[in-house]
Amino acid sequence: MAKSRLVPLVVLLGTGVGAWWLWHGAAARESTAKPDTTVADTDESAAWAAAHDSRTLVVDYRDDVTDADLAATPEIEEPISRWSANDRLYRVRFASEGEAAAALRRLSGDPRVESVSWDVEASIPPDEEAAELAAPNDRSMQAECGQQGSSGQPGASRGTFPSDPCYRYQWHMAQIGLPEAWSLGQGAGAVVAVIDTGVSRVPDLAGTTFVPGYNFINDTENASDDHGHGTHVAGTIAQSTHNGLGVSGVAFKASIMPLKVLSASGSGSMAAIAQAIRFAADHGAQVINMSLGGPFPVGAIGSAVKYARAKGVTVIAAAGNESRGKVSYPARYPGVVAVAATQFDGKTTFYSNWGPEVDIAAPGGNVRVDQNGDGKPDGVLQNTIVPGDISRTDYLWFMGTSMAAPHAAGVAALIVGAGVTKPDAVEQILVDSARKPAGSTATGRVDDHYGAGIIDALAALKKIRTGRGVGELGLGAAFALAGLSLLSRRGRGAGKLGMAFVPALILGSSGLFVLPYLFHDTSGTIDLLSSGVLDGVDAVLRPGLRGTPLVWSVLLPLGLTALLYGVPRLRGALAGLGFGIAGALLFAAVAGSFDVRAIPNLLDRPWLAANALAAATIATSVLRR
Repeated sequence: MAKSRLVPLVVLLGTGVGAWWLWHGAAARESTAKPDTTVADTDESAAWAAAHDSRTLVVDYRDDVTDADLAATPEIEEPISRWSANDRLYRVRFASEGEAAAALRRLSGDPRVESVSWDVEASIPPDEEAAELAAPNDRSMQAECGQQGSSGQPGASRGTFPSDPCYRYQWHMAQIGLPEAWSLGQGAGAVVAVIDTGVSRVPDLAGTTFVPGYNFINDTENASDDHGHGTHVAGTIAQSTHNGLGVSGVAFKASIMPLKVLSASGSGSMAAIAQAIRFAADHGAQVINMSLGGPFPVGAIGSAVKYARAKGVTVIAAAGNESRGKVSYPARYPGVVAVAATQFDGKTTFYSNWGPEVDIAAPGGNVRVDQNGDGKPDGVLQNTIVPGDISRTDYLWFMGTSMAAPHAAGVAALIVGAGVTKPDAVEQILVDSARKPAGSTATGRVDDHYGAGIIDALAALKKIRTGRGVGELGLGAAFALAGLSLLSRRGRGAGKLGMAFVPALILGSSGLFVLPYLFHDTSGTIDLLSSGVLDGVDAVLRPGLRGTPLVWSVLLPLGLTALLYGVPRLRGALAGLGFGIAGALLFAAVAGSFDVRAIPNLLDRPWLAANALAAATIATSVLRR
C-alpha cells in the first residue's frame, strides 16, 4: 500500500527530471566566461589618454550617494543626460591631463565610487564606415526594391512568403535558418534596444513597432538617425517583412527602442553608452544591440552591463573590424555576447576580430566579393538613410561585425518571443543551437573565430518548441495523475472528468505545440494555438510587460475556479486547465529560463514552483466528489 502511494510522487519527480534533461541536455555547455584582461587594458587606456591629452573622466557613483555628497566633492560633476541624477553617472572635465590622472587615482579609492575611467571614445569602425560609402552602393536599389513585383523575379509576389521583392538578395537570412524559422516564431513581444546612431522611420520600417527611446547626444527624446548606420542595424533586427516592399528583418514582430549615442560622424562618448544601457534596462528592453566599439575598457560600461543582465536583458555587441586577435569593448566584457562576422560561404570575414571572448558568429557580409553569383555585392542588405545625404533613403549593402551583431540580436528576440527571457538561458540557446561551419568536427566551441559556431534561428526555435512543449505537457499530465491518485487514496474519488478535461490540460500547458511543424503560418494564429494559455495572455499585453507575476501565478486558475465552479459540467475543464497551468509553471521553474517581472532573480524558481503546486492543488480540489 505504501509503495502505491509513492507512485504518483515518483512519476511527478521523474517527469521533472526528464524535463530538466530534455531542456538542459546531458552535459553542461562549455563556459563562455570572458578572461579578465581589465588591468592590462586599463594600462593601455591610460597610455591612450596621455597620448591624446585626455582631460575627461566618467565617474559612476554608488546609487545611494546623495546630492549633498556630490555637492561636497571637489569635482564638478557634469550630467551626461537628464538621467544622470538617477544613475549617478557623470562626466568630469579637468584643465589638464595631469589633473585628470590625479583625480582618477584619488577617485579609484573613494568608497562612494563604483568605477572611474577615462571617457574613451567609441565609434563605428572606420574601415566599416568606409565600406558603407564605397562603390557597391553607388547604384540605387530603390527602383528594384521599392515596390512589390518591380523586378518580376521570384519572391516579389504577395502570395509568396516573404513577399519582399529584394529578399532574394538577403543570402544572410538563409544562412541563419530563415524563412523556415518564421513558422515557429517572429519575435512578438520582444523589445530590442538599438544603441547606435539612432533609428529613422524609413519606408521599410513603417510596419515595425517602436517604443520610446532617447537621444543621449542632444539630451532629447528624438532619437532619429543622422548617419544611416543605426537604421540599417535596426532593419536587420526588425525590418517590416512580408509587406510587398524592400527586404526582411530577422524578428519582424519585435519592437525597436532607438537609443542614440553616436553622432552624425559615427562617434560618441562611452559615458553616454553606459547611460543608454541603463536606460534600456529600466525601460523594458529585453535585448540590447551595440554595433560599436572601442579598444579600451570603461568601468561604467562594465557596471551597466551587469546592471542590465541583473534586470533580465541579453546584451549583444560586435567583436570589431580590426582583423586582429583582440575583441573590442564592450563585446569583450563578461556578460556580453560577442559576435564575429561571416560571409556568404560561411567563412569568417577578413576584417572580423577574433579571440577567446568571441561567443558566436553571424552574417556580416563582404562587399568585395560576389560568391553567390547574383550580380550584387555580398554585403548585408537593408533599407536605411544614405550616409552623407540623409535626406535620401535607399537599400544599401553594408558589411562589418556591426551587421553580424543585429542578426544575433534578432535571433535573441525570436528566443525571447518564444518564452525564454533570462539572459543566461537566451545565451545558452544561442550557443547550443549554433551550426558548426563546414569541415568542423568540434562538439563544443569551434575556435576563437567562430565561438560556438554560426547562429541558427531554426535550430534555436525548434529546441524551445520541443523542449517546452514536451516538458509542459508532460508535467501537466504528471500533476493530473498525482491529483487523481491522491483523491483515490483518500476515498474521495473524482467526479466525472468529461471530454473537455484533456483539451483543457493541453490548453493550459503547452497548447498544440506541434502545429508549426505541420503548417507554415506567420499571421500569429498558429503561434497562438501552439502556445499555452499563460503565453496567450502574455501576448495581449503591451510590449515590455511579458512575465508579469499577475499572469505567471495561480491567479488565473484560481479566478476561473471561483467564477465557474458552480457549473458542474465545467469542472472537468477547470481541473484540466489548472493541471496544465501547473505543468507550465513548474516547467518554467525547472528550466530556469523565464524571468518573472518584479520578482528577484533568486526567487523566480521558488515563486513558479510554489504557484505550480497551488494550481495543482486547486485543480485537485475541483475534482473532489
